[in-house]
Amino acid sequence: MVLTGAGDQAFCAGADLKALARGEDITAPGHQDWGFAGYVTHPISTPTVAAVAGFALGGGTELVLASASDLVVAGRSARFGLPEVTRGLIAAAGGLSRLPEQLPRKIAMQMILTGDPVDTETAARWGLVNQVVDDSEVLGAAVALAQRIASNAPLAVQASKRVAAGITEDDVPAETDAWQRSNDAITALMSSADVVEGMQAFTEKRAPHWRAR
Repeated sequence: MVLTGAGDQAFCAGADLKALARGEDITAPGHQDWGFAGYVTHPISTPTVAAVAGFALGGGTELVLASASDLVVAGRSARFGLPEVTRGLIAAAGGLSRLPEQLPRKIAMQMILTGDPVDTETAARWGLVNQVVDDSEVLGAAVALAQRIASNAPLAVQASKRVAAGITEDDVPAETDAWQRSNDAITALMSSADVVEGMQAFTEKRAPHWRAR
């Protein structure tokens, strides 16, 4: 399976902060337990290739980190990052636990704590991206990689993914504690003045004024 965005401007630019500011539920209707985009807390056995063109920030990077994106083909314009701290939030869709697992810890912590984006070449050098291609070739390269996987024995491929990803039925038991810590942290933050300020600043297109409360 190939996971891609609509158009070439963004793979996924993350959660709708304006909707969050209005208190709206941004999870998949009827599948709130699957998390952001219906993927991040819903492991699947089908191998998935993310075809990333443009921005993959916040939830976009977390989709890349999820078991829903086993492999990543990215265009040269792609940008990855977890900018939530710049808006008073945390990367609550799995990024805080999965990024340090998939990258060297010091590199992961730099991305998490600064919120700065990284370009495709850097992401590939760090091991976050499998292939870097021209933007016009992203989808074709992702489909070709998916077809290569699909040429193998399907039951063996799915079983291999489940074992490698630690999937038991529809869950990854090894991630349970990390999800609880993340949920507790975002719940506490959502009542803070800094979250309100961060989202207002984003909506008003200005720099936030933090109060640490």
